[in-house]
Amino acid sequence: MADQETIARAAQLMRAGELVGFPTETVYGLGGDATNEGAVARIFAAKGRPHFNPLIVHVPALAEAEALARFDERARLAARRFWPGPLSLVLPRRADSRLSLLASAGLDTVALRAPAHPIAQALLRAAGRPIAAPSANRSGRISPTTAAHVADELGDSVALILDDGPCPVGIESTVLDLTGAMPALLRPGGVPLEQLAEVFGEIETIVPDDGAPRAPGRLASHYAPDLPLRLAATDPRPGEALLAFGPAAAAGFAEVLWLSRRGALAEAAANLFAMLRRLDRPEFTGIAVTAIPEEGLGRAINDRLRRAAAPRSIG
Repeated sequence: MADQETIARAAQLMRAGELVGFPTETVYGLGGDATNEGAVARIFAAKGRPHFNPLIVHVPALAEAEALARFDERARLAARRFWPGPLSLVLPRRADSRLSLLASAGLDTVALRAPAHPIAQALLRAAGRPIAAPSANRSGRISPTTAAHVADELGDSVALILDDGPCPVGIESTVLDLTGAMPALLRPGGVPLEQLAEVFGEIETIVPDDGAPRAPGRLASHYAPDLPLRLAATDPRPGEALLAFGPAAAAGFAEVLWLSRRGALAEAAANLFAMLRRLDRPEFTGIAVTAIPEEGLGRAINDRLRRAAAPRSIG
């Protein structure tokens, strides 16, 4: 379990170039020193992640982020409004940044986030350097929301895993690109689009694809279980398990887990990845999911489900 002693040990390991699994409010991250090219390369190797797919770099707060990227007034406004929290900002990388070029996949931009989780904050401050931390799972697979998920996915690739129980948000950060004239939503996540629109007005939405991405979390196929995933299901098919939401009909399925019986999107987001893992078992023929409203956190849930159901690729 994460305590002061284990956090100090984790920080020491990361300063030595090792990888550490740690909790954030979104999902568990696979952390390595973002200024150490070897540590960043080990992140890619542990995940089996293609080197063209950049990483999110975690910092404690705006002051540390401004040493790594160029912030305009929009970016400062976003950081002051939503940090610490589940928002990642894509910004121009500073020429004098100490970050590994591999962390940003050789791009002239970098994705930055200040997590709100107290263990993540304590680890970042103890390490004293920016931490590159994608989700702590094999590339393209279901993201981890418990320490046990990290151990199952990555095993001996991680020197230490800090355990602080399930992640409260349970779905990755929103990724907002502020390098263009208009803010662009690259990935819906823990900060809903509606909250961003209150601050920025019109926001462009960029559709994921499998070309070389400009930011993390952009590949069209991602977050995938081994079983096929069927969306907006209403009727059962033989041998299927069901992820249900709200007052959905659930009769006839081999097993049913409820993302939220009361139709609460925050509860559904927190349950999504853990329940997908629980149903991803060979005794089922597939996983069906009932319809989720395309609003608030539902937009992020549907984004993950669409990509989990997409034709498989490395991501």
